[in-house]
Amino acid sequence: MSDDRLIVALDVPNALEGLQMAETLGDSVSFYKIGLGMLTGGGLALANELKSEHGKRIFLDMKLFDISATVESAVRGLAQFDIDFLTVHGDPHVVRAAKEGAAGTNLKILGVTILTSLERSDLDSCLIKDGVIPDLVVERAGLAFDAGADGIIASPQEAAAIRALPEAQGRLIVTPGVRPAGAELGDQKRVATPFSAIADGADHIVVGRPIRDASNRKAAAEAINAELATAGHNRA
Repeated sequence: MSDDRLIVALDVPNALEGLQMAETLGDSVSFYKIGLGMLTGGGLALANELKSEHGKRIFLDMKLFDISATVESAVRGLAQFDIDFLTVHGDPHVVRAAKEGAAGTNLKILGVTILTSLERSDLDSCLIKDGVIPDLVVERAGLAFDAGADGIIASPQEAAAIRALPEAQGRLIVTPGVRPAGAELGDQKRVATPFSAIADGADHIVVGRPIRDASNRKAAAEAINAELATAGHNRA
């Protein structure tokens, strides 16, 4: 059976392949992430089909960033698809605008802190202020919460520190960069196992390639569900 703490990233080229993957995974997965990579391949149509016809929960990972009016308008349009989670950059003006756009719906706005594929050298090249990444992530999480974010996106390595924030009470922590023990890291730099991520305070983990590239995708998902079962529950 599924555990909705596991969100599977449908990192495939188009909606047809995404639907085939979801059908293969069947009742082992109840929550899917659809990102920018599939947006031009029918991602919104797939989100609608998985939600309305298959009863799945949907996380639309758009990482929106723009002026407030544009973000608010974009979120209002996306909210009509009855998705569950939507990502925006965690900058306060973006989060506030997204919450305005989502008003009156059940859509949860998640603020992105710092991408799990980035290191300090990457931040330097982007002129991001000095400081170690974990401290910057926690600071950005606090700012996003203060701006009204329903939750944040951060690596599992920062989950415990974010969960300890007073502002995190009742908020969601969703962690990409999760890899079962022994899995290839790919382009992820700040990773942890499913058990560790949940034990440290994450509410949901996002797993992509370890399931997508497995020889038996359903078995890979079921193994992660079994690992999550041993971690107990950390609900916001």
